[in-house]
Amino acid sequence: MLVALLNVVLPVALVAAVGGALGRFVRVDQGTVARIGLYALSPALALDTLLHTTVSSGAAGRVLLGYVLTVALMGAAAALVASRQPGRTRRSVVAAVMIGNNGNFGLPISLFALGQAGFQYSLIVFLASVVLTFTVGPALYGGGGLASSLRAVARLPILWCVLLAGALRALHVSLPVGLDRGVHLLSQATLPMVLLALGLQVGTGGWPRVTWPVVAASTLRLALGPVVAALVALGVGARGVEWQALVLSAAMPTAVNAYLLATEFEADVETVASTVVVTTLGALASIAVVVTLLGTHP
Repeated sequence: MLVALLNVVLPVALVAAVGGALGRFVRVDQGTVARIGLYALSPALALDTLLHTTVSSGAAGRVLLGYVLTVALMGAAAALVASRQPGRTRRSVVAAVMIGNNGNFGLPISLFALGQAGFQYSLIVFLASVVLTFTVGPALYGGGGLASSLRAVARLPILWCVLLAGALRALHVSLPVGLDRGVHLLSQATLPMVLLALGLQVGTGGWPRVTWPVVAASTLRLALGPVVAALVALGVGARGVEWQALVLSAAMPTAVNAYLLATEFEADVETVASTVVVTTLGALASIAVVVTLLGTHP
């Protein structure tokens, strides 16, 4: 576990800590940093990876199915655990458990823990999580209709980059060398930038208020998630690095986007914000345990 802490978690924590320090001591426009990652770098990463991936359609399908089933089961478990809470809080707990940080936390962790092979599967999970966050997320909080959710997803460049990559691969067309190198150069800046953005957001969030809903959501997210994913992954036929990527994706903390949506739709913002901070800090230790256990994959 010490090796996992030093080789996998420490690099991620270090870059995020720099972002946290910037957020506390330097005036940085967090919105601009986040938008650069969302609208420029992440789409380039998706396009670059999907154009050059060696993942088969069958493997991608298993990973997607495993991810969707895991998220659905985790949502059901959260609804059951929080069933006695007021509706506003109950929905927020469910959202905080279902919406994991598979982007600015999950992608770097996956790259360090599983290498390029596992990173490609984790990118598939990330793309699926983006769609889930901006379609299912508003519904979980009780705000926004399907049409507005779909419009929100359609405005994200990452979706169009995924479709472009799929079309180019289907037509067996490659990008011109210069353009391909430019996209690759942009993609290389994604992981450090999104980690800095995560650090900025967590560093300026203040000390969390730890209530029972926060403890419940954090425990489900960090402890139950990997167990559920491990069983689901076996059920859908995922083995080896596919299984590892699915389990690791379920060990990620609650995404900052869960907090942003809670604010937008006037949900229990305090519970979601505290869960984001608690799970992000707790994941620094729990992910080391998960990475250590991933060596015993089926």
